[in-house]
Amino acid sequence: MDNRFAISNYPDAAEINKQLDVLITKPIYTIKPDALKGYENEYYDKKCTKSKEMIQEAKAIIPGGVQHNLAFNYPFPLVFTKAEGAYLYDIDGNRYYDFLQAGGPTVLGSNPIEVRSKVIELLNDCGPCTGLFHEYEYKLARKISDNYETVEMFRMLGSGTEACMAAIRVARLATKKKNIIKMGGAYHGWSDQLAYGIRIPGSKWTQAHGVPHYVFKHTQEFYPNDLNDLERKLKFNCLRGGTAAVMIEPVGPESGTTPVDKEFNKGVEVLCRKYGALFIFDEVVTGFRLGMAGAQGYFGVRPDLTIFGKVVAGGYPGAGGLGGKKEYMKYLSAGIAGGPKVKKALIGGTMAANPLSCVAGYYTLCEIERTNAAQKAGVIGDILTAGLKNLIRKYDLPFVAFNQGSICHLETVGTMHYSIHWLKPWSIPRVLTATSERKKEMEHVGAAYMAEGIVTLAGSRLYTSAAYTEDMIDDVLARFENVFKNIAVKE
Repeated sequence: MDNRFAISNYPDAAEINKQLDVLITKPIYTIKPDALKGYENEYYDKKCTKSKEMIQEAKAIIPGGVQHNLAFNYPFPLVFTKAEGAYLYDIDGNRYYDFLQAGGPTVLGSNPIEVRSKVIELLNDCGPCTGLFHEYEYKLARKISDNYETVEMFRMLGSGTEACMAAIRVARLATKKKNIIKMGGAYHGWSDQLAYGIRIPGSKWTQAHGVPHYVFKHTQEFYPNDLNDLERKLKFNCLRGGTAAVMIEPVGPESGTTPVDKEFNKGVEVLCRKYGALFIFDEVVTGFRLGMAGAQGYFGVRPDLTIFGKVVAGGYPGAGGLGGKKEYMKYLSAGIAGGPKVKKALIGGTMAANPLSCVAGYYTLCEIERTNAAQKAGVIGDILTAGLKNLIRKYDLPFVAFNQGSICHLETVGTMHYSIHWLKPWSIPRVLTATSERKKEMEHVGAAYMAEGIVTLAGSRLYTSAAYTEDMIDDVLARFENVFKNIAVKE
């Protein structure tokens, strides 16, 4: 193991994908109806009464009753009031192990005092936002640049979605080309042009409700882990104005839910150089979670542009940014006067690079570095995954568990392992039906985990943090076993 990084052994992507291929051919294994009903009656109805009451009221004024896409909705969303270390607490006083980790940003664990105290200091002196320059804008940018060799300059933005939008605008200005190729199934935010081929490879515009199809004229996708497919698209684009950029998630789409081979990133980089496309690395999840040099340090590649999010604001709002080589970052110069005359990408944001986010991000990165938090979280991820594999074998289940350091996956139904092939149109309705049915069972199993005191991301992904201990994981695995005892083939 390279002790600079969170990944001790990179997973065998071919073997895992083979297991996932098998998983989606099998019947659906899910929580038994009587066990689910028991969780609903004995836990949710009796121990989560304040949550249930508040959500009922919230539904009258908030669509669906919650504001966040990661909130669990079955049988109803819970209301969380406290986050500390490895734990979350709901409004009824129930305690949970937090493997959602706010979607990934809290590598240190939730609300660490080392960061919180600095934020409070700032709020007492400055307040959260001025719209003018603050010293921590520089300190955060310097910290990121010092750890990422490819980030000669850094521009802070409001979210990962905004950073992805900025990246494709910069790529088009720098290359004078229009086409963008992304990895199928990958998530690069919810902007119009990148809401293409998300969740399920080959899905094209089918998940982008409310976006006119013509918006995707210059957006394409290639199948994950398939360099031949990527090169075919790059060659095709040579006949239609070239490719401005190739954009990927380095461990695979949806934070490695479909893992890619270890050498895949280098293969993408070679193709980008061959065809004159910029190489864009979306490190919203992997940045500082896999190590201080991120996924690009681990895989040994040099992207032209790197997208940041989540951890760069330490779990505070305003978490987004774009870094890269000076020759490309010049298109993002800001201010009323600006620098040398150059066409600038249209970006902005009142709350971008606000002092609160920058001070939180700076001290979070300092603390991750000081405590080796990424590596500690990765070790915990290894222990959790090994324990889940043992339980899967013990109960003879078709589930697939694997991890990339502190990014852990527990696939019970393989919803996002399906793909759509437009040359076989007769197969598309079957895929859509299967994914819809399996997604519903992910919700049911996820609700069972929640009732056992385990908060996951969609019932299939778990982020570990440095706040976890091995003793905690022993307890977590006992709770997972309570659920696995009640898994059976769907009737």
